Amino acid sequence: MTADEFFPALADPTRLRCLLLLAAEGELCVCELTHALDESQPKISRHLATLREAGIVSDRREGLWIHYRISPALPDWAHEILTTAARANTAAKPFAQDRRRLRGAPNRPPVRCCA
Repeated sequence: MTADEFFPALADPTRLRCLLLLAAEGELCVCELTHALDESQPKISRHLATLREAGIVSDRREGLWIHYRISPALPDWAHEILTTAARANTAAKPFAQDRRRLRGAPNRPPVRCCA
């Protein structure tokens, strides 16, 4: 993977939000990402397919659900960029809101539709 291939994938806000959640959480199901970003399932799936085709994320199927994670084949430099961006934007909008929705509001359990 080259920088010319990697950075355009980060240019879309939805893809970036998905990637930063995956960098922070490890592995998430499409339904968890849909809930966290408050977007439609087709939109999230389309962006995840773009990231998978670029080699940035990998997926695994478990029954009806597809789980995504940062690709283990991603070069170290690209993985470090995602990790640093996730850490640096922990409190920034919309990333903090995404993580709050994923984890659930106070007095509400987090979304775990495929557990």
